[in-house]
Amino acid sequence: MRRRQFILLAGVTGIVPPEVRSSTVQESGRFDEIAKLISAKMAEHHIPGVAFGVLKNGQITARGFGVTNVDDPQPVTPETVFPIASISKTVAATALMTRVRQGRVDLKSPVRRYLPEFRVQDEIVSREVMLWHLLTHTPGWEGQLTAEDRGTDTLNFFTAGLRDLPQLASPGSVWSYNNAGFGVAGRVIEVVTGKSIHEALRELVFAPLGMSRAFSRTGEAMTYRFAVGHRQQQGQPAVIRPFDLSTNVTAGGVATTLADLLRYAAFHLGDGIGAQGKLVLSRALLEQMRTAQLRKNCTDDEMGIGWQLRRINGVLTAAHGGTLGGHCLHLQLVPDRNLAFAILTNHTDGWRLIQDVERATLRSYEGLALKPNQPIGHRGVNEAMTAHATPLTKQPSLEAYVGRYRRPPVGTVEVREQDGKLVVTNQTGGETSNTTIVFYGPDVAYAIAGSYTGMPMEFVRNQSGTVGWIRINGRIAKKADI
Repeated sequence: MRRRQFILLAGVTGIVPPEVRSSTVQESGRFDEIAKLISAKMAEHHIPGVAFGVLKNGQITARGFGVTNVDDPQPVTPETVFPIASISKTVAATALMTRVRQGRVDLKSPVRRYLPEFRVQDEIVSREVMLWHLLTHTPGWEGQLTAEDRGTDTLNFFTAGLRDLPQLASPGSVWSYNNAGFGVAGRVIEVVTGKSIHEALRELVFAPLGMSRAFSRTGEAMTYRFAVGHRQQQGQPAVIRPFDLSTNVTAGGVATTLADLLRYAAFHLGDGIGAQGKLVLSRALLEQMRTAQLRKNCTDDEMGIGWQLRRINGVLTAAHGGTLGGHCLHLQLVPDRNLAFAILTNHTDGWRLIQDVERATLRSYEGLALKPNQPIGHRGVNEAMTAHATPLTKQPSLEAYVGRYRRPPVGTVEVREQDGKLVVTNQTGGETSNTTIVFYGPDVAYAIAGSYTGMPMEFVRNQSGTVGWIRINGRIAKKADI
Protein backbone atom coordinates (compact mmCIF):
# COMPACT_ATOMS: atom_id res chain seq x y z
CA MET A 1 0.00 0.00 0.00
CA ARG A 2 1.39 3.39 -0.95
CA ARG A 3 -0.38 6.66 -0.22
CA ARG A 4 1.05 10.07 -0.91
CA GLN A 5 0.38 13.32 0.87
CA PHE A 6 1.86 16.75 0.40
CA ILE A 7 1.59 20.19 1.92
CA LEU A 8 2.45 23.73 0.95
CA LEU A 9 3.73 26.04 3.66
CA ALA A 10 4.18 29.72 2.86
CA GLY A 11 6.54 32.38 4.15
CA VAL A 12 10.17 32.21 5.21
CA THR A 13 9.75 33.60 8.72
CA GLY A 14 6.00 33.20 9.14
CA ILE A 15 5.76 29.46 8.60
CA VAL A 16 2.44 27.87 9.48
CA PRO A 17 2.19 25.81 12.67
CA PRO A 18 2.47 22.02 12.41
CA GLU A 19 -1.21 21.33 13.02
CA VAL A 20 -2.12 22.95 9.70
CA ARG A 21 -2.68 20.48 6.83
CA SER A 22 -3.68 21.03 3.24
CA SER A 23 -4.79 18.22 0.96
CA THR A 24 -4.32 19.82 -2.44
CA VAL A 25 -1.87 22.32 -3.93
CA GLN A 26 -0.80 23.50 -7.36
CA GLU A 27 2.65 21.93 -7.60
CA SER A 28 5.26 22.90 -10.12
CA GLY A 29 6.11 20.54 -12.94
CA ARG A 30 9.68 20.24 -11.76
CA PHE A 31 8.63 19.04 -8.30
CA ASP A 32 6.39 16.41 -9.91
CA GLU A 33 9.24 15.24 -12.13
CA ILE A 34 11.48 14.79 -9.10
CA ALA A 35 8.63 12.97 -7.35
CA LYS A 36 8.56 10.51 -10.24
CA LEU A 37 12.30 10.01 -9.88
CA ILE A 38 11.88 9.35 -6.15
CA SER A 39 9.23 6.69 -6.80
CA ALA A 40 11.46 5.02 -9.39
CA LYS A 41 14.50 5.03 -7.11
CA MET A 42 12.46 3.70 -4.19
CA ALA A 43 11.50 0.72 -6.33
CA GLU A 44 15.07 0.25 -7.62
CA HIS A 45 16.65 0.29 -4.16
CA HIS A 46 13.76 -1.24 -2.16
CA ILE A 47 13.35 1.83 0.04
CA PRO A 48 10.10 1.67 2.06
CA GLY A 49 9.62 5.37 2.80
CA VAL A 50 10.81 8.83 1.76
CA ALA A 51 9.92 12.39 2.71
CA PHE A 52 11.01 15.12 0.30
CA GLY A 53 10.48 18.86 0.37
CA VAL A 54 11.67 21.99 -1.41
CA LEU A 55 11.78 25.56 -0.12
CA LYS A 56 12.01 28.02 -3.00
CA ASN A 57 11.54 31.78 -2.60
CA GLY A 58 9.69 31.31 0.68
CA GLN A 59 7.31 28.62 -0.61
CA ILE A 60 7.62 25.11 0.81
CA THR A 61 6.33 22.11 -1.12
CA ALA A 62 6.65 18.76 0.64
CA ARG A 63 5.47 15.23 0.05
CA GLY A 64 5.66 11.82 1.67
CA PHE A 65 6.16 8.57 -0.24
CA GLY A 66 5.71 4.96 0.82
CA VAL A 67 5.47 3.66 4.37
CA THR A 68 7.09 4.12 7.76
CA ASN A 69 7.55 0.42 8.54
CA VAL A 70 7.19 -2.68 6.38
CA ASP A 71 5.86 -4.63 9.38
CA ASP A 72 3.29 -1.99 10.39
CA PRO A 73 2.82 0.15 7.28
CA GLN A 74 1.65 3.69 7.85
CA PRO A 75 1.93 6.32 5.12
CA VAL A 76 4.92 8.65 5.29
CA THR A 77 3.83 12.30 5.36
CA PRO A 78 5.69 15.58 5.90
CA GLU A 79 4.72 15.22 9.58
CA THR A 80 6.34 11.79 10.01
CA VAL A 81 9.24 11.86 12.47
CA PHE A 82 12.65 10.75 11.17
CA PRO A 83 15.97 10.75 13.02
CA ILE A 84 18.09 13.36 11.26
CA ALA A 85 21.37 11.82 12.49
CA SER A 86 24.38 14.01 11.67
CA ILE A 87 22.25 16.90 10.44
CA SER A 88 22.06 17.36 14.23
CA LYS A 89 25.58 18.80 14.03
CA THR A 90 24.19 21.93 12.38
CA VAL A 91 21.65 22.19 15.21
CA ALA A 92 24.49 22.01 17.75
CA ALA A 93 26.42 24.69 15.86
CA THR A 94 23.30 26.87 15.74
CA ALA A 95 22.86 26.50 19.50
CA LEU A 96 26.48 27.50 20.15
CA MET A 97 26.15 30.50 17.84
CA THR A 98 23.29 31.81 19.98
CA ARG A 99 25.80 31.92 22.85
CA VAL A 100 28.34 33.61 20.55
CA ARG A 101 25.72 36.27 19.88
CA GLN A 102 25.36 36.83 23.63
CA GLY A 103 29.13 37.06 24.10
CA ARG A 104 29.20 33.97 26.30
CA VAL A 105 31.13 31.81 23.84
CA ASP A 106 34.16 32.54 21.65
CA LEU A 107 34.79 29.86 19.03
CA LYS A 108 38.51 30.68 18.96
CA SER A 109 38.87 30.14 22.72
CA PRO A 110 40.40 26.90 24.03
CA VAL A 111 37.94 24.21 25.04
CA ARG A 112 39.47 24.40 28.53
CA ARG A 113 38.03 27.89 28.99
CA TYR A 114 34.66 26.14 29.32
CA LEU A 115 35.77 22.65 30.39
CA PRO A 116 38.84 23.14 32.65
CA GLU A 117 39.31 19.39 33.15
CA PHE A 118 39.23 18.55 29.44
CA ARG A 119 42.10 16.43 28.20
CA VAL A 120 43.16 14.03 25.48
CA GLN A 121 46.44 12.10 25.40
CA ASP A 122 48.50 15.03 24.09
CA GLU A 123 48.79 17.72 26.79
CA ILE A 124 49.57 20.54 24.35
CA VAL A 125 46.48 19.69 22.31
CA SER A 126 44.47 19.45 25.53
CA ARG A 127 45.44 23.04 26.36
CA GLU A 128 45.16 24.56 22.91
CA VAL A 129 42.37 22.83 20.97
CA MET A 130 39.54 25.30 20.32
CA LEU A 131 35.79 25.14 19.90
CA TRP A 132 36.43 26.15 16.29
CA HIS A 133 38.33 22.89 15.74
CA LEU A 134 35.40 20.90 17.10
CA LEU A 135 32.84 22.57 14.81
CA THR A 136 35.04 22.23 11.71
CA HIS A 137 36.03 18.54 12.18
CA THR A 138 39.70 19.39 12.72
CA PRO A 139 40.64 18.49 16.34
CA GLY A 140 42.89 15.77 14.90
CA TRP A 141 41.81 12.77 16.96
CA GLU A 142 39.66 9.75 16.04
CA GLY A 143 36.01 10.73 15.93
CA GLN A 144 34.03 7.52 15.45
CA LEU A 145 33.43 6.87 19.15
CA THR A 146 30.23 5.87 20.93
CA ALA A 147 28.77 7.68 23.93
CA GLU A 148 27.54 5.24 26.58
CA ASP A 149 24.05 6.18 27.76
CA ARG A 150 24.36 7.81 31.19
CA GLY A 151 21.17 9.83 31.05
CA THR A 152 21.77 13.53 31.55
CA ASP A 153 25.43 12.77 32.43
CA THR A 154 26.14 11.14 29.05
CA LEU A 155 28.18 13.95 27.49
CA ASN A 156 30.04 14.62 30.74
CA PHE A 157 31.15 10.98 30.97
CA PHE A 158 31.87 10.82 27.24
CA THR A 159 34.11 13.89 27.32
CA ALA A 160 35.98 12.63 30.38
CA GLY A 161 36.56 9.32 28.59
CA LEU A 162 38.64 10.95 25.84
CA ARG A 163 41.67 11.49 28.10
CA ASP A 164 43.71 8.66 26.53
CA LEU A 165 42.74 9.43 22.92
CA PRO A 166 45.87 9.88 20.73
CA GLN A 167 46.31 12.41 17.94
CA LEU A 168 46.16 11.40 14.30
CA ALA A 169 47.01 14.94 13.17
CA SER A 170 47.67 18.31 14.76
CA PRO A 171 44.53 20.43 15.30
CA GLY A 172 43.51 22.36 12.21
CA SER A 173 45.83 20.52 9.83
CA VAL A 174 43.68 17.74 8.35
CA TRP A 175 39.91 17.63 7.93
CA SER A 176 38.44 14.38 9.27
CA TYR A 177 34.78 13.79 10.06
CA ASN A 178 34.54 13.81 13.84
CA ASN A 179 31.56 12.80 15.96
CA ALA A 180 33.62 12.91 19.15
CA GLY A 181 34.41 16.59 18.68
CA PHE A 182 30.72 17.41 18.47
CA GLY A 183 30.15 15.44 21.67
CA VAL A 184 32.64 17.73 23.40
CA ALA A 185 30.87 20.74 21.86
CA GLY A 186 27.63 19.41 23.33
CA ARG A 187 29.20 19.28 26.77
CA VAL A 188 30.27 22.92 26.33
CA ILE A 189 26.64 23.81 25.55
CA GLU A 190 25.57 22.11 28.78
CA VAL A 191 28.13 23.98 30.85
CA VAL A 192 27.52 27.46 29.42
CA THR A 193 23.73 27.09 29.70
CA GLY A 194 23.61 25.16 32.97
CA LYS A 195 21.11 22.77 31.37
CA SER A 196 21.10 19.25 29.96
CA ILE A 197 21.70 19.07 26.23
CA HIS A 198 18.04 18.10 25.75
CA GLU A 199 16.80 21.20 27.55
CA ALA A 200 19.39 23.43 25.91
CA LEU A 201 18.55 22.43 22.34
CA ARG A 202 14.85 22.88 22.99
CA GLU A 203 15.32 26.33 24.52
CA LEU A 204 17.98 27.59 22.11
CA VAL A 205 16.78 26.11 18.81
CA PHE A 206 13.59 24.04 18.72
CA ALA A 207 11.25 26.41 20.57
CA PRO A 208 12.51 29.70 19.07
CA LEU A 209 12.26 28.28 15.54
CA GLY A 210 8.79 26.80 16.07
CA MET A 211 10.00 23.21 15.71
CA SER A 212 7.32 21.67 17.90
CA ARG A 213 8.08 18.16 16.66
CA ALA A 214 11.82 18.13 17.17
CA PHE A 215 13.18 15.75 19.81
CA SER A 216 16.44 14.48 21.28
CA ARG A 217 15.05 11.56 23.30
CA THR A 218 13.88 8.30 21.74
CA GLY A 219 11.00 8.11 24.19
CA GLU A 220 9.61 11.42 22.91
CA ALA A 221 10.11 10.78 19.21
CA MET A 222 8.47 7.37 19.32
CA THR A 223 5.17 8.79 20.60
CA TYR A 224 4.55 10.23 17.11
CA ARG A 225 4.34 8.54 13.73
CA PHE A 226 7.97 7.46 13.28
CA ALA A 227 9.83 6.14 10.25
CA VAL A 228 11.80 3.09 11.41
CA GLY A 229 15.05 2.05 9.75
CA HIS A 230 15.45 -0.87 7.35
CA ARG A 231 18.21 -2.92 5.76
CA GLN A 232 18.11 -5.31 2.84
CA GLN A 233 17.66 -8.94 3.93
CA GLN A 234 17.07 -11.84 1.55
CA GLY A 235 16.15 -9.40 -1.17
CA GLN A 236 13.57 -7.52 0.89
CA PRO A 237 13.69 -4.52 3.25
CA ALA A 238 13.65 -5.65 6.88
CA VAL A 239 13.16 -3.56 10.02
CA ILE A 240 16.32 -2.94 12.05
CA ARG A 241 15.74 -3.66 15.74
CA PRO A 242 16.24 -2.25 18.29
CA PHE A 243 16.41 1.46 17.50
CA ASP A 244 17.60 4.35 19.65
CA LEU A 245 18.53 7.90 18.83
CA SER A 246 22.24 8.56 19.24
CA THR A 247 23.18 9.29 22.85
CA ASN A 248 25.77 11.72 21.47
CA VAL A 249 22.95 14.16 20.84
CA THR A 250 24.98 16.97 19.29
CA ALA A 251 26.71 14.58 16.88
CA GLY A 252 23.57 12.80 15.70
CA GLY A 253 20.75 12.50 18.23
CA VAL A 254 17.97 14.79 16.97
CA ALA A 255 14.73 13.58 15.36
CA THR A 256 12.16 15.75 13.63
CA THR A 257 9.68 15.95 10.78
CA LEU A 258 10.28 17.07 7.23
CA ALA A 259 7.98 20.03 7.89
CA ASP A 260 10.01 21.15 10.91
CA LEU A 261 13.32 20.53 9.13
CA LEU A 262 12.20 22.85 6.35
CA ARG A 263 11.23 25.43 8.98
CA TYR A 264 14.80 25.10 10.23
CA ALA A 265 16.13 25.57 6.69
CA ALA A 266 13.91 28.64 6.22
CA PHE A 267 15.42 30.14 9.37
CA HIS A 268 18.95 29.59 8.06
CA LEU A 269 18.06 31.27 4.77
CA GLY A 270 16.32 34.12 6.55
CA ASP A 271 17.15 37.12 8.70
CA GLY A 272 17.65 35.35 12.03
CA ILE A 273 14.15 36.06 13.34
CA GLY A 274 12.44 33.09 14.99
CA ALA A 275 8.85 31.90 14.94
CA GLN A 276 7.84 34.28 17.77
CA GLY A 277 9.24 37.31 15.97
CA LYS A 278 12.33 37.54 18.19
CA LEU A 279 15.94 37.68 17.06
CA VAL A 280 17.65 34.29 17.47
CA LEU A 281 20.82 34.90 15.42
CA SER A 282 21.99 37.92 13.49
CA ARG A 283 22.12 37.64 9.72
CA ALA A 284 25.90 38.10 10.01
CA LEU A 285 26.24 35.03 12.26
CA LEU A 286 24.07 32.95 9.94
CA GLU A 287 26.32 33.97 7.07
CA GLN A 288 29.41 33.20 9.14
CA MET A 289 28.17 29.64 9.58
CA ARG A 290 28.09 29.33 5.77
CA THR A 291 31.47 31.01 5.26
CA ALA A 292 34.41 28.75 4.41
CA GLN A 293 36.69 28.20 7.40
CA LEU A 294 39.00 25.78 5.57
CA ARG A 295 39.23 23.57 2.52
CA LYS A 296 38.92 19.83 2.97
CA ASN A 297 42.39 18.64 1.96
CA CYS A 298 42.60 17.26 -1.60
CA THR A 299 39.00 18.20 -2.48
CA ASP A 300 37.18 21.27 -3.77
CA ASP A 301 34.78 21.14 -0.79
CA GLU A 302 35.08 23.46 2.19
CA MET A 303 33.92 23.53 5.81
CA GLY A 304 31.77 26.16 7.45
CA ILE A 305 30.65 26.33 11.08
CA GLY A 306 28.68 23.09 11.23
CA TRP A 307 27.77 23.22 7.53
CA GLN A 308 29.51 21.24 4.76
CA LEU A 309 30.19 23.62 1.87
CA ARG A 310 30.46 22.87 -1.83
CA ARG A 311 30.48 25.11 -4.88
CA ILE A 312 28.65 23.79 -7.92
CA ASN A 313 29.23 25.80 -11.09
CA GLY A 314 30.49 28.54 -8.77
CA VAL A 315 27.32 28.61 -6.64
CA LEU A 316 27.71 27.97 -2.90
CA THR A 317 25.76 25.12 -1.31
CA ALA A 318 25.67 24.43 2.44
CA ALA A 319 24.57 20.93 3.33
CA HIS A 320 24.68 18.13 5.84
CA GLY A 321 23.76 14.49 5.58
CA GLY A 322 23.26 11.81 8.15
CA THR A 323 23.15 8.04 8.62
CA LEU A 324 21.71 6.24 11.64
CA GLY A 325 20.04 2.91 12.30
CA GLY A 326 18.82 2.24 8.78
CA HIS A 327 18.09 5.86 7.87
CA CYS A 328 19.89 8.08 5.35
CA LEU A 329 19.08 11.80 5.34
CA HIS A 330 20.17 15.02 3.64
CA LEU A 331 19.49 18.75 4.05
CA GLN A 332 20.84 21.33 1.61
CA LEU A 333 20.78 25.12 1.34
CA VAL A 334 21.57 27.17 -1.77
CA PRO A 335 21.53 30.62 -0.15
CA ASP A 336 22.16 32.76 -3.24
CA ARG A 337 19.23 31.10 -5.02
CA ASN A 338 16.90 31.19 -1.99
CA LEU A 339 16.55 27.42 -2.23
CA ALA A 340 16.65 24.60 0.28
CA PHE A 341 15.55 20.99 0.13
CA ALA A 342 15.52 17.92 2.35
CA ILE A 343 15.45 14.20 1.56
CA LEU A 344 14.69 11.71 4.35
CA THR A 345 14.77 7.93 3.80
CA ASN A 346 14.35 4.87 6.01
CA HIS A 347 16.75 2.37 4.42
CA THR A 348 20.51 1.82 4.57
CA ASP A 349 20.64 2.21 0.78
CA GLY A 350 18.77 5.51 0.95
CA TRP A 351 21.98 7.35 0.12
CA ARG A 352 21.74 6.05 -3.44
CA LEU A 353 18.36 7.73 -3.84
CA ILE A 354 19.57 10.85 -2.04
CA GLN A 355 22.48 11.51 -4.37
CA ASP A 356 20.31 11.11 -7.47
CA VAL A 357 17.53 13.30 -6.07
CA GLU A 358 19.99 15.95 -4.86
CA ARG A 359 21.59 16.20 -8.28
CA ALA A 360 18.21 16.22 -10.05
CA THR A 361 16.90 18.97 -7.77
CA LEU A 362 19.92 21.20 -8.31
CA ARG A 363 19.76 20.65 -12.05
CA SER A 364 15.99 21.14 -12.34
CA TYR A 365 15.60 24.16 -10.05
CA GLU A 366 18.88 25.98 -10.68
CA GLY A 367 20.63 24.42 -13.67
CA LEU A 368 23.56 23.32 -11.47
CA ALA A 369 25.61 20.15 -11.94
CA LEU A 370 28.84 18.70 -10.59
CA LYS A 371 31.75 18.51 -13.00
CA PRO A 372 32.53 14.87 -13.92
CA ASN A 373 35.81 14.75 -11.95
CA GLN A 374 35.02 17.39 -9.33
CA PRO A 375 36.84 16.32 -6.12
CA ILE A 376 34.07 15.94 -3.55
CA GLY A 377 34.37 15.43 0.21
CA HIS A 378 32.24 13.56 2.72
CA ARG A 379 29.17 15.48 3.97
CA GLY A 380 27.69 13.08 6.53
CA VAL A 381 26.09 10.52 4.21
CA ASN A 382 27.60 8.22 1.57
CA GLU A 383 28.05 9.71 -1.88
CA ALA A 384 29.56 8.31 -5.08
CA MET A 385 31.32 10.16 -7.86
CA THR A 386 29.17 11.15 -10.82
CA ALA A 387 28.51 8.51 -13.45
CA HIS A 388 30.71 10.53 -15.82
CA ALA A 389 33.83 10.39 -13.62
CA THR A 390 36.88 9.05 -15.45
CA PRO A 391 40.25 7.85 -14.11
CA LEU A 392 43.51 9.47 -15.11
CA THR A 393 44.86 8.11 -18.39
CA LYS A 394 48.26 7.81 -16.73
CA GLN A 395 48.01 6.61 -13.14
CA PRO A 396 50.63 7.90 -10.66
CA SER A 397 53.38 5.79 -9.16
CA LEU A 398 51.65 3.71 -6.49
CA GLU A 399 54.60 3.13 -4.18
CA ALA A 400 54.06 6.34 -2.19
CA TYR A 401 50.56 5.24 -1.18
CA VAL A 402 51.31 1.65 -0.18
CA GLY A 403 51.51 0.95 3.54
CA ARG A 404 49.69 0.46 6.80
CA TYR A 405 47.51 3.24 8.22
CA ARG A 406 46.13 3.36 11.76
CA ARG A 407 42.96 4.75 13.36
CA PRO A 408 43.40 4.10 17.08
CA PRO A 409 41.29 2.93 18.80
CA VAL A 410 38.89 1.80 16.05
CA GLY A 411 40.95 0.02 13.39
CA THR A 412 43.57 -0.12 10.63
CA VAL A 413 43.79 0.30 6.87
CA GLU A 414 46.18 -1.64 4.61
CA VAL A 415 46.98 -0.32 1.13
CA ARG A 416 48.77 -2.69 -1.26
CA GLU A 417 49.51 -2.81 -4.98
CA GLN A 418 47.88 -5.57 -6.99
CA ASP A 419 47.87 -5.89 -10.80
CA GLY A 420 48.83 -2.25 -11.24
CA LYS A 421 46.08 -0.91 -8.98
CA LEU A 422 45.72 -0.18 -5.28
CA VAL A 423 43.64 -2.46 -3.07
CA VAL A 424 42.47 -0.94 0.21
CA THR A 425 41.63 -3.26 3.12
CA ASN A 426 39.72 -1.39 5.80
CA GLN A 427 39.34 -3.05 9.21
CA THR A 428 37.12 -1.02 11.53
CA GLY A 429 34.53 -1.94 14.12
CA GLY A 430 35.17 -5.66 13.71
CA GLU A 431 34.36 -5.56 9.98
CA THR A 432 36.73 -5.94 7.02
CA SER A 433 36.23 -4.58 3.50
CA ASN A 434 38.39 -4.78 0.38
CA THR A 435 38.21 -2.10 -2.29
CA THR A 436 40.08 -1.55 -5.55
CA ILE A 437 40.69 2.11 -6.38
CA VAL A 438 41.94 4.21 -9.30
CA PHE A 439 43.11 7.82 -9.31
CA TYR A 440 41.06 10.51 -11.03
CA GLY A 441 43.28 13.42 -9.95
CA PRO A 442 46.32 14.22 -7.78
CA ASP A 443 46.03 12.11 -4.59
CA VAL A 444 42.28 11.57 -5.16
CA ALA A 445 40.85 8.20 -6.10
CA TYR A 446 37.56 6.39 -6.28
CA ALA A 447 36.56 2.77 -5.87
CA ILE A 448 35.93 0.68 -8.99
CA ALA A 449 35.28 -2.61 -7.20
CA GLY A 450 34.47 -3.82 -3.71
CA SER A 451 32.66 -2.40 -0.71
CA TYR A 452 32.85 1.30 -1.60
CA THR A 453 32.31 1.16 -5.38
CA GLY A 454 32.00 4.67 -6.80
CA MET A 455 32.95 6.41 -3.58
CA PRO A 456 35.92 8.79 -3.40
CA MET A 457 38.99 8.36 -1.20
CA GLU A 458 41.82 10.81 -0.61
CA PHE A 459 45.49 10.59 0.31
CA VAL A 460 46.56 13.64 2.30
CA ARG A 461 50.18 14.75 2.32
CA ASN A 462 52.04 16.21 5.28
CA GLN A 463 54.16 19.36 5.29
CA SER A 464 57.17 17.50 3.90
CA GLY A 465 55.13 16.43 0.87
CA THR A 466 54.93 12.72 1.67
CA VAL A 467 51.67 10.82 2.04
CA GLY A 468 50.64 10.99 5.68
CA TRP A 469 47.00 9.88 5.75
CA ILE A 470 44.32 8.04 3.83
CA ARG A 471 40.77 9.35 4.17
CA ILE A 472 37.90 6.90 3.69
CA ASN A 473 34.30 8.01 4.03
CA GLY A 474 35.58 11.28 5.46
CA ARG A 475 37.69 9.68 8.24
CA ILE A 476 41.48 9.69 8.25
CA ALA A 477 43.90 6.94 9.17
CA LYS A 478 47.55 7.88 9.76
CA LYS A 479 50.35 6.17 7.88
CA ALA A 480 52.30 4.01 10.30
CA ASP A 481 55.81 4.95 9.19
CA ILE A 482 55.53 8.73 9.66
